[in-house]
Amino acid sequence: MTIKHIFAALALGLAITGPAAAETEIRFGFPGVGADNKPYSHSTAIPYVRARELIEKEFADDPDIKVTWTFYRGAGPALNEAVAAGQLDFFLLGDLPAIVGRANGLKHKFILATGRNDPIYLAVAPDSDINSVEDVRGKKVALFKGTNLQNATDRILALHGLREKDVRFINLDAGSAVAALTSGNVEAVFGGQEYISLAQRGVVKIPYTTKGDDPTLGRNSSFLVTEAFAEAHPDLTQRVVNTIVKAAAFISEDENREEAFDAWTLSGFPKETFEANFEGVRLSQIINPLIDDYVVARYNEQARAAQEYGLLRGDARVDSWFDRQYLDRALAELDLEDFWSWHDANGQIVKAGEIDAPERQSTVTQ
Repeated sequence: MTIKHIFAALALGLAITGPAAAETEIRFGFPGVGADNKPYSHSTAIPYVRARELIEKEFADDPDIKVTWTFYRGAGPALNEAVAAGQLDFFLLGDLPAIVGRANGLKHKFILATGRNDPIYLAVAPDSDINSVEDVRGKKVALFKGTNLQNATDRILALHGLREKDVRFINLDAGSAVAALTSGNVEAVFGGQEYISLAQRGVVKIPYTTKGDDPTLGRNSSFLVTEAFAEAHPDLTQRVVNTIVKAAAFISEDENREEAFDAWTLSGFPKETFEANFEGVRLSQIINPLIDDYVVARYNEQARAAQEYGLLRGDARVDSWFDRQYLDRALAELDLEDFWSWHDANGQIVKAGEIDAPERQSTVTQ
């Protein structure tokens, strides 16, 4: 066979089989890391999906789909930088950094809620004389600014007669704050459930938590997709949302509570941490994905706060940033339209969901 015949045969083969399909990479981002920088997290449906590789399983029969996850030690601000650089397609973000990023030019859609009213803890040294929020006046306190913890902490202060300027805040990320508190470089820190395990070991004490306080306190987060990915791959976007909503419904059930905790231990935090953090709280209350009046109200509050901090350019039209089409379709396809409860702006149930029916509250009380 001559060279001419070989090239002709190759050309015929390409014409029959066509070019190789281009790989589509779906890039997920998370604003934080687990203990010892583990690429896992906890306390919402997204870390559960990551731990059990549910996205990977959804696309297991699609050889041209590649799924990657990136966890950012720098939390929301670092993740926003990655979005700006075009490095992510889907990501979880707390309300404040998501609003700041969107208002300052990042093109993404808020497609479902991932965490609502997540408890905040005030942690101090075991021998500290700080026994209440009011006692942090004039104290040196660690706080990770630019994250959804900042405004949530300001609201805690306001409800206890304080303002941010009444406290000597030091801007530290979660890992650095723990080190600063245990070494005595700060006198207190506002943070999440990472302080529970320290308290259980006697390293710190927790004089205050938002649990049982005003229902509009705590932190809130959502799941987002870039406009570019959603427009290019609406079918893939829907499959991702369906997978997450299905997982959220699964771990909302009381009988699957322990399974959620077990999955979250991949973050490096012990199961006892989650048991303590969610004691007396049903997971369905935290991971409810609905974009209801409660969620919208919290984001409007954060937008006003961001303007006060000088973090936004112009007015933030928060309501227009929510895109409910993927969530609505997922709820319909999975027969979950009446599963979770709808809440008003103050956190009160206005339409009870099936998950809150008395007969389903067998292991945890509200």
